[in-house]
Amino acid sequence: MSDDTIFDKILRREVPSEAVYEDDDVYAFRDIEPQAPTHVLVIPKRKMESFADLADAKDAEVAGLMQGVSRVARELGLEDRGYRVVFNTGPDALQSVAYLHAHILGGRKLSWPPG
Repeated sequence: MSDDTIFDKILRREVPSEAVYEDDDVYAFRDIEPQAPTHVLVIPKRKMESFADLADAKDAEVAGLMQGVSRVARELGLEDRGYRVVFNTGPDALQSVAYLHAHILGGRKLSWPPG
């Protein structure tokens, strides 16, 4: 497992964040460099480094993360118009923090391809 990350510090409330949702499994907060009008990060409370780690996670952990992402999108009012969920995994995908996190992007029409 990697060293302490900014997300570890956010979960411990050592670094401030603008929370939008929290439950037993996940914590969601606004991205400090938003790439869309709505840009929220959702992190599991049990640390995993990347999406690749979900292959070895317990089913309940995977379900908790995915349900958390869905609940956050609902809380943000994104369901009617649509939104994108992005997991960057590894250096080629520009994963900037070695802590599994989902980006929820919405609030405008998103283009394709994304990268």
